Amino acid sequence: MRNRKKMSLLAGVLAATTAVAACGTAGSSNPAPGGHGFKPPALPALDALGQPEGELNVLAWPGYAEDGSNDPAVDWVTPFEQETGCQVNVKPFGTSDEAVNLMKTGQYDVISASGDASLRLVAAGDVEPVNTALVPNYNDVFPFLKDKPWNSVDGTSYGVPHGWGANLLAYRTDKVQPAPDSWSVMFDPNSPQKGKVIAYDSPIYIADAALYLMKHRPELGITNPYALDDKQFQAAVDLLKQQRPMVSEYWSDYLKESQALKNGDAHVGTAWQVTVNLTQSEGAPVAATLPTEGATGWSDTWMVSAKSKHKTCAYKWLNHIVSPQANAKVAEYFGESPANPKACELTEDRNHCTTYHAGDAGYASQIWYWTTPIEQCLDGRTDVKCKDYGEWTRAWTEIKG
Repeated sequence: MRNRKKMSLLAGVLAATTAVAACGTAGSSNPAPGGHGFKPPALPALDALGQPEGELNVLAWPGYAEDGSNDPAVDWVTPFEQETGCQVNVKPFGTSDEAVNLMKTGQYDVISASGDASLRLVAAGDVEPVNTALVPNYNDVFPFLKDKPWNSVDGTSYGVPHGWGANLLAYRTDKVQPAPDSWSVMFDPNSPQKGKVIAYDSPIYIADAALYLMKHRPELGITNPYALDDKQFQAAVDLLKQQRPMVSEYWSDYLKESQALKNGDAHVGTAWQVTVNLTQSEGAPVAATLPTEGATGWSDTWMVSAKSKHKTCAYKWLNHIVSPQANAKVAEYFGESPANPKACELTEDRNHCTTYHAGDAGYASQIWYWTTPIEQCLDGRTDVKCKDYGEWTRAWTEIKG
């Protein structure tokens, strides 16, 4: 877990993020049947590495490409530059929407994309397929992170998995008794915690409502919380409107959520493991669980721009960032599970991978990772149209009022 010094350094840039996502994705660990329903632009993957071009422009979630400027002790960019001769320029972004817009400029070579951005980038032709044979460390990446709906299309890989985590149910142990095991504590209008709920501030949060409805209203026929037809989508929106009076605050900066849980303004909420760890470390009686319904989460992917002029440096970066050494540093600094199991041997906290469930495919299978909702239903249906991300965004504005 990042210590408080690191937390304060990142607080400004992490406000209004979708971290994990960086912080970082949707669909359960099982690929959606029937594929994505759209054909990406025909772009070739790099067939061979050349001479490093000497420069690399990186678009990343804050905390994913640290060069020592925030904390001299936190630096995995400089070793990369020394090894490859590729001088790195890092541009941090605050939200997935911002990242998608920045990639359209063609100024960046690689991006750390969460699942609510990756398919948009693929469909627009802003990123190209990745030849994983040119990324030796890809072989070590946990198999359950590969070839998933948020990083591959029709069997073609569009990136290298980076790190992942779940959106957990956090709660004050002194205020919520017995310990909750269901999202009902946040969605049931009769919940004793109404008025003390803190929820994630993003259109992708609609998927959390859809996930809840999968278990509690099976007659809706939802099989993928990111593939919602008109009726299913309206049910999720209605649930969130019903929840709205129960919510004391919507959060996008996890430090603010931690503060709300610590001072008692919130008793329950959707949270990342790093939020829970931080809040506990500051003495607050907070715990977290993966509810019986499962959870949404993120699995971030490093992708290569179709307009990159530094593709050899780009591939060398992809290989570096999932190397055991770099992946361990990123996962521990950011607060997530690493993609490379060998990273677990190198974390300063020897229990890091246990805390973040690294390698636990059973745990990961309960998570529906953020994935961009598109008109072509991701659950394989072809007889209806699903609501795309634009409609999710408009609905979210209406939900919050």
